Amino acid sequence: MNHQSPKTIIEAFERQVEKYPDKTAIIFLGTKITYAQLGEYVKRFAGGLYQTGVQEGEKMIIYIPNSPQWVIAWLGIQKTGGIAVPITPIYTSHDLQYIANDSGAETVICADTNYGYVQRAMGGAGIRRIIVTNVVDLLPWWKRAFGKAFDKIPSGKVSKDDKTYLFRNLINQTYAHALTTKPKEDGIAEILYTGGTTKFPKGVPITHDLFMESAEEQLRVSTPLFPLEENVILAGAPLFHILGQACELATLCFGGTLILQPKVNLDGMLETIQRFKAKTFVGVPALYRMILEHDRVDFYNLQSLQYCFCAGDVLPIEIGTRWYERYKKLIFQGYGATETCGGVTMCPVNVENPPKSMGLVVPSKKVKIINPDTLEAVPLGEPGELVVSSDRMVKAYWNKPEETAVSFIELEGRKWYRTGDIVSQDEKGYLYFVDRTVDTIKHKGYRVSASEIESVLQEHPAVIGACVVGVPDQDVGERIKAFVVLKEDIKGITGYDLIKWCRQKLASYKVPQYIEFRDMLPKSKVGKLLRRELRAEERKRHEE
Repeated sequence: MNHQSPKTIIEAFERQVEKYPDKTAIIFLGTKITYAQLGEYVKRFAGGLYQTGVQEGEKMIIYIPNSPQWVIAWLGIQKTGGIAVPITPIYTSHDLQYIANDSGAETVICADTNYGYVQRAMGGAGIRRIIVTNVVDLLPWWKRAFGKAFDKIPSGKVSKDDKTYLFRNLINQTYAHALTTKPKEDGIAEILYTGGTTKFPKGVPITHDLFMESAEEQLRVSTPLFPLEENVILAGAPLFHILGQACELATLCFGGTLILQPKVNLDGMLETIQRFKAKTFVGVPALYRMILEHDRVDFYNLQSLQYCFCAGDVLPIEIGTRWYERYKKLIFQGYGATETCGGVTMCPVNVENPPKSMGLVVPSKKVKIINPDTLEAVPLGEPGELVVSSDRMVKAYWNKPEETAVSFIELEGRKWYRTGDIVSQDEKGYLYFVDRTVDTIKHKGYRVSASEIESVLQEHPAVIGACVVGVPDQDVGERIKAFVVLKEDIKGITGYDLIKWCRQKLASYKVPQYIEFRDMLPKSKVGKLLRRELRAEERKRHEE
């Protein structure tokens, strides 16, 4: 990045508003919003936050699907000098309450369909205000009327009280408050929560300069195909996820156009690519597979796509091959993590990349491949655990000293993040994924904590022990399987009963697909659960 580049997210966005006022910034369900309009919405929303009593440095949860309101909320929070805490809209009140307490957030910006969850969470969290939106709030009146007439718009009941504010009201007013706050470049812009190896999600604080450096690096990979400001990105990844942020949302800091959909609808997605000539498509492997197997895929012309990017999990070779045979376009892969602010490796677009490779290490990152037990470097070509370092890197989890000590280590005078992924590197510098740590399951691009699911299962009054592993699956990466030991005197409990129990306490993507009952679970001499034995058993069964 050159020295003239803006160092904060809001500064970078406002520079594009000045530069391209009449250019389309966002397309949502066919409606276009220009940079000037988006800039005005952001200014009004930030002013509205002040009017509701929000203070500089306050943490605010964004709990809505991909939509213009999501973007306005995220940028508006930056403008107030606040810290955004984006979470998946499919979280339950249980997850929301935990994250509100862990982050210290006092404000929740939610969809009306999630309003009931927020109210339930308020009793056990320090939430002081709720800002509510309906997903179509920013669409023209006639589209809203049409959607309601045909019952196409999901909505929820909202109370009228002094803690609840309507998003639409905040952006429809001009506030006199002068916005003088300027976030610092090394100040925290947001806290993203990630799953992984522990029972509870961990908060990853991301600074403005880290976000800008990582996002520019990842977006610039496609510049041999088209300039940054001419990019038109169809967002196939959610905005609360680092993949959706660094490879989609960040285009608004560089003059590109972002196409959003509130949920995955294949026909809507494909029709939108065709109609608005999207140049970039971002998705996890499962999404590419869904498109290839969609029975109406041939009805759409996707030739405008120039850059197809895949991350979140390993892309099976057969999907890449089928995509190329159908569209004569390559799917370029990358590897990253929330803790590294996305991309650690990316495949360049102007060379032939080796099959199965995750790409080359991006300039801002340093990597080592180490023996996970001794922490010593392994010989070139040998598999080992990937550790990552950068000058602006995340150095600790939010409020989690024990987890920080495990995942962030000192080597040769530098701080390194332990990814927990086993990789190898060839002599040209390309990285290859080999295996995952046993405690993490990769399902539909999400990192799911095995111990979190085990903990929920063990809360069931009939369960004495549980062990959760990932079962290889070509459609979604891994499916979640739980091995359960019931108390001796228990009769009549079925796998369905336990899945129903999990649905009440876990986000839908964390719920096990399979339950197998056992008399006992494999344990080490010191009583540690041996997940790897069950995982190896499942892999063997899968290969037969």
